[in-house]
Amino acid sequence: MSETFFPINDLMRRKLQTSLTTVSLTLCVGSTLFLLLFSDRTGLGILSAAEEKLTIGFSTIFSRFLLFISILFLALGAIFASFLIFAMVTQRTRDVGLMKAAGCPNNLIFGYFFTELLVVAFISCFLGVILGLLADLALARILSNASFQIQQNPVDFWKILLIFTSFFILMLVFGVKPVLNSTKVEPVKALSPTYYWGIAAPPSPFKASKQSLTVKIALRGIFRRASATIRIVLCLTLLFLLLTVTIAGGVIAKQTTENWIEKAVGRNILLIAHHEICSQYEILLSKFHENMEVSALNYTTEEYLIPEALEAHLNSMPHNIRLERRLVMWVYIKELPGTMVDEHGAYITVGDSREGESLVVGVEPENTFGEWFLDGEFLKEEEGENMCAVIGDSIANSMFTVPLEQYLQVYGGQFDVVGVCVDPINNGKVVYVNIRDLQRITGVSKPNILLVKVASLSDYEKVLNEIRGAVKAVNQDFEVLELNTILEKSLAFLGLLWSAIMFLPFCALASAVPCFIGYVVLALTEQRQEFGVLRALGAKPRTILKVVAVQNLVVLLSSYACGVAFGIIITLLILVPNPLVTSFTVLQIAGLLSTALAATFLISLYPAIKLNRKSILEMLA
Repeated sequence: MSETFFPINDLMRRKLQTSLTTVSLTLCVGSTLFLLLFSDRTGLGILSAAEEKLTIGFSTIFSRFLLFISILFLALGAIFASFLIFAMVTQRTRDVGLMKAAGCPNNLIFGYFFTELLVVAFISCFLGVILGLLADLALARILSNASFQIQQNPVDFWKILLIFTSFFILMLVFGVKPVLNSTKVEPVKALSPTYYWGIAAPPSPFKASKQSLTVKIALRGIFRRASATIRIVLCLTLLFLLLTVTIAGGVIAKQTTENWIEKAVGRNILLIAHHEICSQYEILLSKFHENMEVSALNYTTEEYLIPEALEAHLNSMPHNIRLERRLVMWVYIKELPGTMVDEHGAYITVGDSREGESLVVGVEPENTFGEWFLDGEFLKEEEGENMCAVIGDSIANSMFTVPLEQYLQVYGGQFDVVGVCVDPINNGKVVYVNIRDLQRITGVSKPNILLVKVASLSDYEKVLNEIRGAVKAVNQDFEVLELNTILEKSLAFLGLLWSAIMFLPFCALASAVPCFIGYVVLALTEQRQEFGVLRALGAKPRTILKVVAVQNLVVLLSSYACGVAFGIIITLLILVPNPLVTSFTVLQIAGLLSTALAATFLISLYPAIKLNRKSILEMLA
């Protein structure tokens, strides 16, 4: 007979305990693997900012979230493994005492329990890998059905091996200590409930006579199980930290980033240009959520410039509309070094002479419709001695060292970089300058794009049809492009990304609930005879339920307070720059976190309800 038969048979005999441990650890492994595969499939690697989609600034925020959550899941897996193995060994310390009393050596007892640990760790990691793969394939199908382009890469075997190995080692490292401690216990102590439950019964700090018996019993049980209580509080604190970061961070980041995009593109904006420029502009905006190639195009060709007759006709329309003139071109730009004062008061040179291609947009600062999220300031209406530029976040991160202290060269002209903006067009590789400065250095006298903002939503369709008729009447080669359609796709893509992150708390919650139930089962096993005596003395079953409810609430609320507080601090100060927080956002976050707390509490009462169904003799046995 195999030496592993008895440990495996013992695990199968303890179905509830084994199932709780396996399910909890499986969900941790599966969630972490899903994060890695999901980030790669959407083109947003965890450890590097992507340039194929979003902008560098956006993908950095997203990748930062994924990396932080992955670290939390790894920590959760390690702590859950430690607690679950501790609970499993604690409930069987008496078995260790019996095995020692029967003459079993320490190495045999250690091998027995370590075999169980190996089996649980291997099965959990194996099932977790399968769960992560299935979740990744399911999300890929959802994104494909939603018409979003995703990378159909083959499964990365090395990432799977990395997650499997990492969690397997963590489970063994954190799980072997309780096993070693149990093998060192003397047989007499191992057979004593006072020792293996850790109930030396220290003096209770709660002496007030007005306190109810229910609260006294509950608090005494918590304090005399100090080791188990501290472990489960640490587990739940980390859980609520993860829940807060993913739920609060996800909601806040989603609303904040969507607000950035919506303000940069604008609502109810119509673009009027030559049909080839319209197609090109649509591609440039769509690169935010799709991998698309931009074809070569000379934006300043005479046929692409806006006819004066068209601009005059639009200005004479009776409807309440506004016009913005833009000159867009694709040019080479060059970073120029700047000087700044260091912490010692000395002047130093920052930057290099890096070059690259970029979309350059000449705008009228006094008439522009965009409202960009900025580091620095936007272009001024009045003309100064120096020409100024605002660069996109992708250019700022890839080409510049200290953007606001440096200069930019376009067509031989030198521009002061006065701001860094977040804009989805061309993945953030865009430069905004005053249209008059751009016309002066390029010699192009007319704009090649007109933006029209419709003020009245009730007349939107009517105005749209009239503008299309007016454009075709002047020049058949010009078209009208509605930017709302592209904007909605970009917002939907952002929503899917953040929604996928906000789905992960349910995996974390499902991982932690078995841990907490294990703690409740551990407490009920220790208090079983005590509750039996109370029942024999006339206590009602609801009294037992109240005691357990108070114990669970004390543990949950203490963990909840710590986890939520640290989670909010991390989210607002580290993960999301300049967060947009509204009263609705606060209510939404509070509702989701409170629901998670209430669900955990209600589920944790099940072992007590089950115990109350037993007879007094069964409880005293």
